[in-house]
Amino acid sequence: MTTVSVDAPTAARHRIERAHEAARGVGLLTDAQKAEALRAIADAIEAATDDIVSANTVDLERGEREGLSDGLRDRLRLDRARVAALAAAVRDVAELPDPVGRVLDERTLSNGVRLQKVSVPFGVVGSIYEARPNVTVDIAALALRSGNAVVLRGGTAAQATNAALVSAMRDALAGRGIDPEAIQTVDDFGREGAHALMQARGLVDVLVPRGSAQLIETVVTQSAVPVIETGAGVVHIVLDSSAPLEWAEQIVVNAKAQRPSVCNAVETVLVLRDAAERLVPPVAAALQEAGVTVHGDETVRELVVDAVAATDADWSTEHMSLDLSMRVVDDLDEALAHIRRYSTHHTESIVTTDEARAERFLAEVDSAVVMANASTRFTDGGEFGFGAEVGISTQKLHARGPMGLPELTSTKWLARGSGQIRI
Repeated sequence: MTTVSVDAPTAARHRIERAHEAARGVGLLTDAQKAEALRAIADAIEAATDDIVSANTVDLERGEREGLSDGLRDRLRLDRARVAALAAAVRDVAELPDPVGRVLDERTLSNGVRLQKVSVPFGVVGSIYEARPNVTVDIAALALRSGNAVVLRGGTAAQATNAALVSAMRDALAGRGIDPEAIQTVDDFGREGAHALMQARGLVDVLVPRGSAQLIETVVTQSAVPVIETGAGVVHIVLDSSAPLEWAEQIVVNAKAQRPSVCNAVETVLVLRDAAERLVPPVAAALQEAGVTVHGDETVRELVVDAVAATDADWSTEHMSLDLSMRVVDDLDEALAHIRRYSTHHTESIVTTDEARAERFLAEVDSAVVMANASTRFTDGGEFGFGAEVGISTQKLHARGPMGLPELTSTKWLARGSGQIRI
């Protein structure tokens, strides 16, 4: 018997082709079949907890040896509680309404032809991401619930963890009589797998990158497949003159310190000058008590002991760590100008009791999610009631903000006639 050697790009493309074939069957599954498949996946993830945590330990130890940042190691880490949370999120997705087959528009033409615009699956959803094994499960679950197959490239940092998760999910599909090729990975082909995924136009219908600004930029500029751009999170909170101190402290500390490595964590706090003496010292002290290093402008450093000098680069930096940039601005106009210059259009919030200023902020800030008097940590598909999220889109076409099931569907028109011809 002759063994035929296949190069990595060809082998990766073969996997993508198998996902493309599997998508036809997944797109025809009923609401109940898709929900049952997801419940089986949740059960399989829980049953494989020991294997998943063990594989994750391998990835974490390698990451520490290779100097992976604290923020990325936090995103990478899966303990038993986080694995249980992944399974719970899959069950939540299973209970969501089926996004496929919704009638979005309907009309009858004067000649009697009946038209309906309905939601349909994309077909194959691809995702390229790094050090985020939760994304492996979230995107697979959302893709299947919306009738899509999925091809994943989760990065070298999480390769062992992702392999364990994908294996459990594929086994669950096979056990339900669903083609396991509907969940596919090209991780073991490294960068060549990522390149094959980006060039799979006609096989992959949409590609969603999640990760650093550099990764997202690479995918956006190099992909032949249509991309839904998710952005880095240079997130701002503005403390207005009327901001209650308790709200300011609680919202800023929560937005920075609850989980600093995620994209909805605040990176810059802007304080209006006439409230600086009242708000800056206690808010900074609360941050420092939570372990945060405050990078301040000259005014902030005059008011805060142990604040370090902010550099020009700090205002455009997504720290993904217990670091925060703080600046005093003259008024709301200057705060809005700062956001326009440095924002990545992810999430911004204002703390104020002035309703007019809150409404102005909500109207003028051009970001995917704009808040008043709430922590930016709420920008999340789970918190928004989506069960999980594909990512947080910072673009303006098709989807913007946290992306759930409806954002993984397209549309088609159905026309039903009785012999009509165009004259």
